[in-house]
Amino acid sequence: MIKHPYLLFDLDGTLVDSVPDLALSLNILRAEVNLPPLSQQQTAAIVGDGARLLVKRALGEELYTPAQLDRFLDIYNQHLLDNTTCFPGIATLLQRHSPDRMAVVTNKPYLLSVKLLDGLGLSQYFKVVIGGDSFPQKKPDPMPVSKALEVLGASPEQAVMIGDHHTDINSGRAAGTAVCFCAYGMGHDDGLTTDYYAAQPADLIKLFPGQTFD
Repeated sequence: MIKHPYLLFDLDGTLVDSVPDLALSLNILRAEVNLPPLSQQQTAAIVGDGARLLVKRALGEELYTPAQLDRFLDIYNQHLLDNTTCFPGIATLLQRHSPDRMAVVTNKPYLLSVKLLDGLGLSQYFKVVIGGDSFPQKKPDPMPVSKALEVLGASPEQAVMIGDHHTDINSGRAAGTAVCFCAYGMGHDDGLTTDYYAAQPADLIKLFPGQTFD
């Protein structure tokens, strides 16, 4: 019997490498207010807590306004799929599991998440996609994970939250799931212990081999 047959995935830094397009979009926004560009490494360091905090960190408290958030979302919507790719091996991993047992739980806005998954041909693998604006609370709150489990019809003990950021770990832990940290992504584990650890995307196939569905 598979210990954790239900897989809940973060999106950015876990399933897809979106840093190039996030950096591009933030730098277009920064140029509009005469700020120098951020490197991809600098961009990766501020991702993971939702779009509002991302823009606030990119511009600084003194320049941030809700209008700047709207402007970023418009820019990013235009460049969402310019350079973003699925991490190597992820498609193979997803093909080995039933879509009825998988979900995406991300802090990225829902519509952008769905557009990204559609554009990369990944939507078919997930029964449910939950974005950072799908419910009143987002990760690290347990609500998004708990809501995903409800849709999947799974108990927390049957599931694992897989992500590259301490928000994923904290959200899964609070919801009662096992947790897997993806060290190849953008985030950091904040020193937290996890049930599973993936140094590279290919490690996920070893950890969660699943089976082939016809």
